[in-house]
Amino acid sequence: MRIARPIIALMFGLALLSACGKSKIPWHGDDITGVMPDLAFQLTDEDGQAVTQQQYRGKVVLLYFGYTHCPDVCPTTLATLALALRKLNPGQVDRVRVLFVSVDPKRDSPAVLKEYTKAFAPQVVGLTGNQDQLEALAKRYRVSYSYGKPDEDGNYDVYHSNAIFVFDGDGDVRLLARESDGGAGIAQDLIRLLTEPG
Repeated sequence: MRIARPIIALMFGLALLSACGKSKIPWHGDDITGVMPDLAFQLTDEDGQAVTQQQYRGKVVLLYFGYTHCPDVCPTTLATLALALRKLNPGQVDRVRVLFVSVDPKRDSPAVLKEYTKAFAPQVVGLTGNQDQLEALAKRYRVSYSYGKPDEDGNYDVYHSNAIFVFDGDGDVRLLARESDGGAGIAQDLIRLLTEPG
């Protein structure tokens, strides 16, 4: 698996923090409310349009970093998120977006991202940016990524974290989810967020 290791220590610490909480109903993901920054970015979407977090105001957002040439982790994670989305009713799923941020802008153009994300669910949106934008966003959420050495054909791996950051409709960070939480578990967390009293 091509996952950077620094995120593991963060997830372990957050798991301990969430275990100390007083909530009677545990989340499937780790409760990181107030631990990480709110949703904020300046990127380009899969239609080639400049976007910020404001375009997704009012929606529960799942933020995930990856790349389209990923052989295993990314497609597995996105497939799990697509399964979670299928467990929501139409009114609920319309209020959720999965933002798949490519950290491989050299190969992942908006057109490539659009072709890739449509294989999962209409609510999965590909985003990319220049290296300054991507590095700023990765730093904001304490994730890392790096590039492997190209082979003779110019192909290379990208090592990246596998964290899924979940934000509520106000853009506040709420959960750290993982593919191992499963589609059903993630769906239950999403439904809980969507039905919270406003």
